[in-house]
Amino acid sequence: MDGHALKQALPAHWRTQEMFLIQEVMNLIGKGLGLDQIAREMLHLLSEIVGLNRGRIVLKDPGGEGYRIAYSYGLTREEAARGRYAPGEGITGRVIQDGHLIIVQDIDKDPIFLGRAVARAQLPRGAVSFLALPIRVEHKTVGAIACHRIRHRERALSDDLTILRIIATMVSQLLTLNERVERKTRALEEHNDMLARELRIKRARYGIIGTSPALLRALVQVEKVADATASVLLLGESGTGKELFARALHLAGPRRDKPFIKVNCAAIPDSLFESELFGHERGAFTGAVEARAGWFEQASGGTIFLDEIGEMPAILQTKLLRTLQEGTVVRLGGKREIRVDMRLVAATNRDLAAEVAHGRFREDLFYRLNVVPITLPPLADRRSDIPDLVLHFLTQANQGNQRNVHLTQAAVAHLARQPWPGNIRQLANFIERLVLLASEGVLDVEDVQPMLEGAQVMTPTFAATSYPAPDRAAALRALATVRPYMPADSHGHAELRMALTQAGGNKTRAAQRLGLTERQFSYRWRKLQAAP
Repeated sequence: MDGHALKQALPAHWRTQEMFLIQEVMNLIGKGLGLDQIAREMLHLLSEIVGLNRGRIVLKDPGGEGYRIAYSYGLTREEAARGRYAPGEGITGRVIQDGHLIIVQDIDKDPIFLGRAVARAQLPRGAVSFLALPIRVEHKTVGAIACHRIRHRERALSDDLTILRIIATMVSQLLTLNERVERKTRALEEHNDMLARELRIKRARYGIIGTSPALLRALVQVEKVADATASVLLLGESGTGKELFARALHLAGPRRDKPFIKVNCAAIPDSLFESELFGHERGAFTGAVEARAGWFEQASGGTIFLDEIGEMPAILQTKLLRTLQEGTVVRLGGKREIRVDMRLVAATNRDLAAEVAHGRFREDLFYRLNVVPITLPPLADRRSDIPDLVLHFLTQANQGNQRNVHLTQAAVAHLARQPWPGNIRQLANFIERLVLLASEGVLDVEDVQPMLEGAQVMTPTFAATSYPAPDRAAALRALATVRPYMPADSHGHAELRMALTQAGGNKTRAAQRLGLTERQFSYRWRKLQAAP
């Protein structure tokens, strides 16, 4: 074949090779292979069929702010790792920044060419060109495709640029499809995760939600002693779910079909304590127009749960001890003993051993209650349960308020990282507030964060020192979407006395002035009165 005929035959040969390359790429895409496999095979075909060597696809670095070689052919692992570029840096960086094709005719003569990935000594002798084209997705440059080219070769530069543009377009389409698939996959995974959480919630034992090791250890203790008759003392911070655990003890044992009576000792006025617990006979006091069975009698055969047992007046601690030892009660104003058979579960967030040491709680009663102590974990020790709890409280709040508010996975994860010093009670209150105040159907981190900042519980230092006494109540009312958690010595004797005087001797109003509950105020007042 003479030279003229050869020149005529070459373009046809290259067109056949180009069509073969495109056909092979389309076959790879049709097989549903991953983006990494297709991209590397594209670059392989460019090298083997067309002669565009050491091809690389440069995309955003997921772990940084710049760009990196994501896929390559003909580069060693070390060479590819060196291929990192900031926008505008070198030829590759400029292509990404400006979104335009750049042709370097001779890399040895272009001062902008970095030669960062491949050392010059590893390239062929003679003039080597470098071609770099932008990769665009939705009219935005997201990366570049580049390769080396022997400058003096029989194939036209325009043909190389054409095939590179076709490959760049294919990569763009693959990136778009890959992003859509990943987005749908994430949505399905989130949906499946939500369904799995709902299933775990529905199967939660005794209504207690969570699978964290700390929670399961407490549940195992509950089930071990459920069949016994010994008293159980539930210990732990406020808001950790003591009532749920008390009910779990009842449901797991043989008394499950009998009454479960719950009594909050902190909510009963001292003057009514004996009547409420032990009952009264007709005429026992003014207003006692008929006899009434107390909580112990009503719980006979079942379980009685005494919450905040540390708030029980000292005089009644003796009577409670007698009831536990003898299994009988005597009603207020009564003369006969009434036999009762109930299991006692008590709870407190106070250190009863310290109360015993200071003479504020009977030692013999403490030992009688402390037969089986179970410490409930704070929410900080069971963070893996927070997503399940969030979903549970979200469902409850939506149903109770006829709302349809949902949280993204990112928002749930953000909530799981919060401290929650008020434990489950604080989390439940916050979720309900979130549902009531939400202006959107789906809330993300930026929607949740402002409400979190407004619901921050004051630290002890802030509560005790940041505001003078008259302003503390206003500060608490402004911030406290949950009950503030302050130390027992947060207010001095003079401060309590002044608030009580200003409230005309009314402890409830005095407590409100200081941002306390009535129980918190009364406890501090009794503690200071008893101090030497």
